Amino acid sequence: MVHSIQQVSYGSKSIEYNLSFATRKSLGIKVLPDGMVTVIAPNDTSLFDINKKVKTKANWILKQQAFFCSYKPNTPERKYINGETHLYLGRQYKLQIIEDTVNEIKIYRGAMIMKTKKTNPEYLEKKLNEWYKEKAIFHFEELLNSSLEKFIKFKIEKPVLDIRLMQKRWGSCTKSGKIILNTELIKAPKGSIEYVVIHELCHLIHYNHNKDFYDLQSRVSPNWEKWKEKLEHALS
Repeated sequence: MVHSIQQVSYGSKSIEYNLSFATRKSLGIKVLPDGMVTVIAPNDTSLFDINKKVKTKANWILKQQAFFCSYKPNTPERKYINGETHLYLGRQYKLQIIEDTVNEIKIYRGAMIMKTKKTNPEYLEKKLNEWYKEKAIFHFEELLNSSLEKFIKFKIEKPVLDIRLMQKRWGSCTKSGKIILNTELIKAPKGSIEYVVIHELCHLIHYNHNKDFYDLQSRVSPNWEKWKEKLEHALS
């Protein structure tokens, strides 16, 4: 199956879509909650005919994208003050800042208790991000090990895990087999983190987003779409 990113113009707007082919009779267009447009076309359909069909649905596509966008929770800019909420593993915690002689962060009864030597926002942000990174290293490694058990029959080697902040991706897989995960994922529910890990492990078997890839992902993680949607709504 061929998979590619295509684009059509509609007035002053441009619509980008994910194109793949399958054995089917009609062309299907779907707008996902993150705004991504996917098009599955019958085998041997020309790109000209596909673009023509997408253009006839352009008004509907843009309305769907606007609809999903209106329901996205917008996280306000963090100020790092008492009572402000911060996410960890899919749950909201109220920040409690305590000036102390040590730096320490603990989760306790709905609170994120932050003992700190300094209380200026820049310092608090730095220390909280360091704590998130420590937690990410632990939980992502744990989820990678448990997810690998679902791929035993493929006899793949445990990939190198790289955890870092990324602007546009939750995860990626290099051709050399290294899996990169976004530190920000530590704020999402564990099921959503596992979805990203499994998604990247599937790339070790099928590098492209083709039918075989999605078939494998659905076998290994039947509820992956639910966890993908939770991730997009939690961290949008």
